[in-house]
Amino acid sequence: MGWGPQQRDADAAAASVAKMTLEQKAGQVILPFYTGLDHEAQAAQVERLHLAGSMIMADNVPGTATGLVDVRALAGVTGRLDKAARAGGRTWPGLIGVDQEGGAVSRVGAPLTRWPAPMSYGAAGSVPLAAEAGRGLAAELAPLGFTVDFAPTADVTIGPADPTIGARSMSADPRAAASLSAGFTKGMLAGGVLPAVKHFPGHGSVTTDSHKALPVQNATLPQLKARDWKPFQSAVKAGAPMIMTGHIAVRALEPGVPASLSKATYSALRGLGFKGVAVTDGLNMGAVTGRYPHGSAAPAALAAGADLLLMPADAAAAHAAVVRAVAGGKLPLQRLEEAARRVVTMMVWRGRTAKPRPPAAPGSGEALSAQISARAITVVAGRCKGASVPGSVRVAGGTPVDRARFAAAAKDAGIALGRGPLVTLIGYGGGPVKSDLAVALDAPWPLAQSAAPTKIALFGRSPGAYKALLAVLAGKAGAPGKLPAAVGPYPVGTGCR
Repeated sequence: MGWGPQQRDADAAAASVAKMTLEQKAGQVILPFYTGLDHEAQAAQVERLHLAGSMIMADNVPGTATGLVDVRALAGVTGRLDKAARAGGRTWPGLIGVDQEGGAVSRVGAPLTRWPAPMSYGAAGSVPLAAEAGRGLAAELAPLGFTVDFAPTADVTIGPADPTIGARSMSADPRAAASLSAGFTKGMLAGGVLPAVKHFPGHGSVTTDSHKALPVQNATLPQLKARDWKPFQSAVKAGAPMIMTGHIAVRALEPGVPASLSKATYSALRGLGFKGVAVTDGLNMGAVTGRYPHGSAAPAALAAGADLLLMPADAAAAHAAVVRAVAGGKLPLQRLEEAARRVVTMMVWRGRTAKPRPPAAPGSGEALSAQISARAITVVAGRCKGASVPGSVRVAGGTPVDRARFAAAAKDAGIALGRGPLVTLIGYGGGPVKSDLAVALDAPWPLAQSAAPTKIALFGRSPGAYKALLAVLAGKAGAPGKLPAAVGPYPVGTGCR
């Protein structure tokens, strides 16, 4: 069928959807979220409204007394929500979703593997490594009951003017972003979790954060096809089962309307050959909530061509709005049924093909994560051979956890702390610094204006990333990474030769 499922999956889904009431059909196209740890209340809502499943956000993840994720309890939560999604005789698994990209967007923390920022794959320049990472990440989520991960981010970043995506993008080069994100997508599928490639028609080249307001994309269609759409074309060829639409108003498609609610945008996406599930970005985001109150975004998105409505601000209001729109003739029943069939087809296929495999233990990907960081670390300015620091350094910036990880890696590398040159860590959202050595832990843009003779892009803050950093500083390892995006005067490809 061009996107994973076979005709028998579509036939089974069509038969199931045909037997559903209007309320059940409306539920199958909504993937809600909830706050806090009242999992039973969420399960009850999933059952009552016949919802597709549930998202798990960071505040839904149960923890231990030591601050780690309680993996056994988390598996119990996803199992309960899956059972709720199967209520009423549904035989396919529920959509138990999470945002686990690696880097800054990681809802489930340790003891699961700490992965570096996705831009690491662009700096390392290795599609096989990206695919291996996608598989490793998914392989740890699947045993915990997750069926869907809203990753990878396929957006092509334009650099520091991009306030939302940054190091979540794999590259500023459309071809590299396309091949790397497709590799990651295939890896995730092999690891047993459904990926959702995001955010069509491209969120890396707009200058407003859609969590807060509606970005406007002024590029022409030829410009979009040459840049922003290349990774999504690649995702379609890779068999991506889901593509997410972003809350971006594209003047060349439908001015003033978020792409997630724009018929022209869904037509453009289908024009790339995509036959899978088109899912909206979170409908609780600022670009949508102010314009579409009381659940009205839900039927509007369906009417435009969405198949799955992600995280409406009020799931009950969204469900009621969909039922009301169909009953009142404002939303064609056939459109709702088409959307429900696509979602159910995907999950019938997932249920049929999910092969029992030895569960990947939480944290089993740490060695791979460290390998990625060692391949990605990039010297933007400074020495490429030999030690960059003497036997002792000072460290500033970052968080207490960052400095503790730096200290642990320094000890292993034989470098003392307390005197010597100053190493300043620049975390997510940090600005330029003045230091002897500046190290960007997330997007590398702050290095452009930092006053430091040595500038290093690390693209991560995991223990493995710090191990890679200290090995380079001590002269025990080279820095093979190359900038996947320009950083001020430093062009793409800057790095040690």
